[in-house]
Amino acid sequence: MKPIVALSTCWCSHRHQDGYAMLQEMADMGFAWVELSHGIRITLVPGILKAVAEGVIKVVSCHNFCPLPTGVLHAAPNLYLPSSADARERDQWLRHTKRTIDFAHQVKARKVVLHLGSVEFFWFNPAGKVEAYVASHPGADLSADTGYQKLLAGSLAKLKARMPRYWENTKQGLAELLPYAEQKGVLLGFENREKFEELPLDADHPGLITAMAKPGACGYWHDTGHAQIKQTMGLLNHREHLEKNAPNAIGFHLHDVSAEGRDHHAIGSGQVDFEMVSTFWRPEHTLVIELSPRLTPEEVLASKQRVEALLNHRFG
Repeated sequence: MKPIVALSTCWCSHRHQDGYAMLQEMADMGFAWVELSHGIRITLVPGILKAVAEGVIKVVSCHNFCPLPTGVLHAAPNLYLPSSADARERDQWLRHTKRTIDFAHQVKARKVVLHLGSVEFFWFNPAGKVEAYVASHPGADLSADTGYQKLLAGSLAKLKARMPRYWENTKQGLAELLPYAEQKGVLLGFENREKFEELPLDADHPGLITAMAKPGACGYWHDTGHAQIKQTMGLLNHREHLEKNAPNAIGFHLHDVSAEGRDHHAIGSGQVDFEMVSTFWRPEHTLVIELSPRLTPEEVLASKQRVEALLNHRFG
């Protein structure tokens, strides 16, 4: 038994008006499974349901929010945040996330990937200086840069001081959501994020899943590109982060990061050590190739072949 390999619709949903044609294109490329990503407009849904009913392709996971709320015409995974200081926004997050779970259940997807919000700063977000420093030192080993390390430590202190109210909002929202997911037989994957101020902070993933105490309803979702970006920022070590979260992992978003720090590139074309990542794959995992719409079909197929080669080496 090997993990399921799927392609995310984030590569092609923007250029399709018919969900059936979108899924047929992906099936014609040799994919048996897809992830319905956060760019699925409501107008694509009838065709998606028809394609799934006819067995054109199978859906392994959905990415919140899916489908998008009525009237939203572009990918918007952070349209509503569970961490928000605004109770009305938190209510909207819960309502539309339940709708995603319902849709996943309808298309027989077992897993839903979630973003879990961010710490809000009205003025002087410390992320700005950190990101500007990283951008102005491309390729530098920032772990040996004492000036950067001082900046990073100060910025993290400001982030952690402001974080508790937002983090509590997220955890409260999840506590309300998880019984609903469990009832529907859907696993929620909590994704690691790439931005400095996004939640969870990387060290908090294991504790969050332990605190939720719902092993049958949630797990860790690892995004290779996001982890690589955080490694460049000096916020984590990719291998060590995977080691800490491997016991809770349920799936992966697979994409590479260019030398300039741009993610969603073809697998094997950038900085991510996919041989290392593949050592953490288990048969029950879901491996979703998540690529930029800018990539060609040839680059998508090359990414698929690279993942399949790693799977063959890992599982025989």
